[in-house]
Amino acid sequence: MTAKDIISRDTLKRLTTDLARHLLGIEAEAIELLETQNQRVEDRRADLVARMRTTDGNEFLLHVEIANNNKNDMALRMLRYYTDIRLAGHQGAVRQFLIYIGTEPLRMPDGIQEPALLEYHYGVVDMHQINCAGLLVQDNPDALVLAVLCDFGGRQPQEVVSYIVRRLKELLGADEKRFREYMTMLEILSENRGLKPQVVEAQRMLTQVDIKQLPSYSIGYDDGDATREALIVRRLLTRLDAGEVAELLGLSTEDVQRIAAKGDADKPVVQ
Repeated sequence: MTAKDIISRDTLKRLTTDLARHLLGIEAEAIELLETQNQRVEDRRADLVARMRTTDGNEFLLHVEIANNNKNDMALRMLRYYTDIRLAGHQGAVRQFLIYIGTEPLRMPDGIQEPALLEYHYGVVDMHQINCAGLLVQDNPDALVLAVLCDFGGRQPQEVVSYIVRRLKELLGADEKRFREYMTMLEILSENRGLKPQVVEAQRMLTQVDIKQLPSYSIGYDDGDATREALIVRRLLTRLDAGEVAELLGLSTEDVQRIAAKGDADKPVVQ
């Protein structure tokens, strides 16, 4: 999760809570994010480590790793993360989970078992086994965001991502702050599946306006009134840049700028 260092900790806590509830079946809330970076030969940082509190007040540490391909040494990596957590001085119960989102069938084990030497296990969630449709049909922003990690089956990635973004806007559109927070979470998770371009495209499509659905469209273009035409363009320019307006109207950027400027020239001068 390369973007996690530049977003708010409150957003990451919300994301951790959602992962626990919707994917891991753990009814608990993240109350503190923990740092687990250690220096050996390389910098290494766990994806998410948080102190969780259940509804009955019990606390534990939750460690979640997200893998987009099968790694032969994943069990050893998970064990190293566990020892890093302990060596950092964190006490109490630790629950570790590996969430697999790769395209190939899952081939990684859920731990290490060496007779008379070591027995170590962690939970594994194969997103191929998670019902994506079950998350997508919920009128729940948390479930919608997590659906980007699911196996889309025969659906095109752009189709699914655009649906998620559109539903988030429908559910949260009146609350721009929450919408931006959920979009940030969606962008973080989409990076794990290489779907960041699809998220960007979905956001771009969301900002587009169907000019033919505007009441002033037919008025402006049916009667050839240049002032009304300019009004339409000027209104669009309050929401889109000149290039986007040009694409919507089938004009050049220069024409859009000229029409908007004509509108300014036609304004009455107030003495």
